Amino acid sequence: MSGSSSPAYHPVARALHWLLALALVGLFGVGLYMADLPFSPQRLQLYSWHKWAGVLVLTLSSVRLLWRLMHRPPALPAHIEQGMPVWQRWAHHGTHAGLYVLFFATPLLGWAYSSAAGFPIVLFGLWPLPDFVPVSETLADALKPLHRLSAFAMAALVLLHVAGALKHHFIDRDGLLARMGVGRG
Repeated sequence: MSGSSSPAYHPVARALHWLLALALVGLFGVGLYMADLPFSPQRLQLYSWHKWAGVLVLTLSSVRLLWRLMHRPPALPAHIEQGMPVWQRWAHHGTHAGLYVLFFATPLLGWAYSSAAGFPIVLFGLWPLPDFVPVSETLADALKPLHRLSAFAMAALVLLHVAGALKHHFIDRDGLLARMGVGRG
């Protein structure tokens, strides 16, 4: 079925979606790579970049949430929503809600971990950001696995989101992906 009747997302919403997607993929990849590096100037630089990118994700997520609150996204076309089994509708809404929670929780946990470990975030090497938890080895030890777990949970939800989009595009051929600027509507 053609998705020509499916209303597209606003160009600002699309831009925020794809910028955040690129930032998340890069951030996750750098995070995986840097975690096992031996202590070195390269590792310190990657940690700084990772923190800067985390602040970028937090900023983009804030802008995206504000945009979404002020500009209601287009509803799923009725023929698509009615054609989905209940579990798919739950997965659709649950994945989006989980992603929005993790867009904020993951970078905030990373920031808290960095603060607790005594390594402040100095954005672009110029602007020190405030620590919002005290330096505490015990707290750092508790926050580090939470940050990692939330990053892996977000990666899992991103993969689920991508799988759903690809299913709609290649199996259902319903034009849903065109709403985000991919393919034809």
